[in-house]
Amino acid sequence: MEYIYSAMVLYSAGKEIAEDSVTAVLAAAGVDVDAAKVKALIASLDGVDIKEAIANASVAAAPAAAAPAAAAPAAAAAAEEEPEEEAVSEEEAAAGLSALFG
Repeated sequence: MEYIYSAMVLYSAGKEIAEDSVTAVLAAAGVDVDAAKVKALIASLDGVDIKEAIANASVAAAPAAAAPAAAAPAAAAAAEEEPEEEAVSEEEAAAGLSALFG
């Protein structure tokens, strides 16, 4: 995510999003820069209108953010109706996990 964040920092500062500038931002943040990831980021942003992408992401995120708020009362009611689950000891849990690995 820090690679994407570095591009967003450059975009918000009005700077060109290029390999050297992304590398400089990451290095300044103390990140061990992977040149291949930087190249992939720059290639994936080629031809992308970041302003439009942010606007579309904001519109898409608004209904998704409202849905959990509406579902909260229903989830609380469902939680009250469900019986408590049986407590499982660590040994029982480990035995169950060992079955997965033969």
